[in-house]
Amino acid sequence: MRLADGVFLFSLLVLILGARGLEAVRSVGEGADLPDAAVDLNVSDFETALRESPASFAVVEFFAHWCPACRNYKPHYEKVARIFNGPDAVHPGIVLMARVDCALKVIQINTNLCDRFSVGFYPMLLWGPPAKFVSGRWVPKQENGDLQLIDDGKTADQLLNWINKKLGRQKYCSHLTAGDTCVLCSSFNFDDARYENENTLAKNASDLEQIAHAIYDVEEATALAMDIIIEQKMIKPSTGAPFIKFLQLLVAHHPSKRCRRGIADLLVSFDDLLPSGPLSENAPILQEYDILKSYRICGKEVPRQYWIFCRGSKDDSRGFSCGLWVLFHSLSVRVADGESQLVFTTIRDFIKNFFVCDDCRRHFNEMSSRVQAPFNTTRGLSLWLWRAHNEVNERLMKVEKDMGTSDPRFPKTTWPPNQLCPSCYASSSPKKGVNPQIDWNEDEVYKFLVNYYGKKLASLSRDTTLSQKTDDIDEPNDTATSSNAVAVPIGAALAIALASCTFGALACFWRGQQKKKKYLHQLHSFKDV
Repeated sequence: MRLADGVFLFSLLVLILGARGLEAVRSVGEGADLPDAAVDLNVSDFETALRESPASFAVVEFFAHWCPACRNYKPHYEKVARIFNGPDAVHPGIVLMARVDCALKVIQINTNLCDRFSVGFYPMLLWGPPAKFVSGRWVPKQENGDLQLIDDGKTADQLLNWINKKLGRQKYCSHLTAGDTCVLCSSFNFDDARYENENTLAKNASDLEQIAHAIYDVEEATALAMDIIIEQKMIKPSTGAPFIKFLQLLVAHHPSKRCRRGIADLLVSFDDLLPSGPLSENAPILQEYDILKSYRICGKEVPRQYWIFCRGSKDDSRGFSCGLWVLFHSLSVRVADGESQLVFTTIRDFIKNFFVCDDCRRHFNEMSSRVQAPFNTTRGLSLWLWRAHNEVNERLMKVEKDMGTSDPRFPKTTWPPNQLCPSCYASSSPKKGVNPQIDWNEDEVYKFLVNYYGKKLASLSRDTTLSQKTDDIDEPNDTATSSNAVAVPIGAALAIALASCTFGALACFWRGQQKKKKYLHQLHSFKDV
């Protein structure tokens, strides 16, 4: 009996330990049937991917595909990567999780790349700003370097804990109330996906620094708008002039240098896409739509198919419309006083001709038609667009309340909220919700708009170009109040003025001028940023 009892107890112990082991494997391997979240890079795309990443930080795993330890580590790395990477990430735009196979020698030789980072064992993880990986290197035992070895990330829990400590999550909440701190700045954890990212989604509305991540959403919205225009063949004789007006506005004043350069490149070649003969009024102008699709005006990776600042808690909320609003607000504060009326009509005509939400288009046109006098200052244009945005929020809040379609994490409200701009409120206790009776201090509102959509919006974009040559970096005062922001085929003001003419005359003018500009453009070809 004693032997039998011993066998029974041993068998029971094996079952218990085995069950716990299986549970641990299942925990790490959750989502194993999903596509990899970590980005596989090689020597040909390593620098481009890191340079164009919207993330503030990056983790790069150097591994070998033949290494058993690397294969066993992959589920741990993937579990963390799913928090930060891809369209389903719950904390996008913060950490890029990438992998480099140092043993890959058939298609791409990564040996030199791995040697550059002194890879001496597998798997090896390095941490740092994406830009520092582009032209940098890692040297063992080098103190105070830009890149850091992750020496405590052998499991998913350890790696995520290391990232949380490195980011110092609590320090981002020093300006919030005590009641907000524990909710908004708790550490990243694996349960965030199950609770719809309650920690960080609400943070957008109360953290002034969050707008910096919107630069990538502005790029996304710009590229997506272009895709819609191309796919629906919306460029016709009646809409050609507004289209060029809008592109010329963007090439001079878009907050992303990458988009400004890409759009300028498109404009240089635009006349080659035009037919030589007359067209009927509603016939598509461009015959080479496939060629036009090849222009990635905001970078090769854009559109990325996900949102960061503009991400809603539901798939059908925020996103594209949020990105466009950020773009329009940015344009309104970046132009000079003398351009304000032309910018107003350009945005108005873009919405009228190319924004395919019919109800939205009709309401925006109605708001625009109430403008009685031309704008002659940047301040006037910026404040009008701000009022219009709040009017839209007021209308949509009522509709969404009746229909039950509001985003629970981002309900429509008066903007900016008090926690973003206390000085914008002339009264000490503004009423909650959307209320047009709020007593605004418009001087303070304008200061806020200029800082928020000017300096703050462009700040992260400048940081991601630190690895490039000095003459290829946006200056700190990159508020683009001049059409000389980049070399363009024709000055923005001239193109906007000409846009009131017939499209045939404008196209003829473009053919003559752009042929003269192409050679110069090719000598000074634009680089990706």
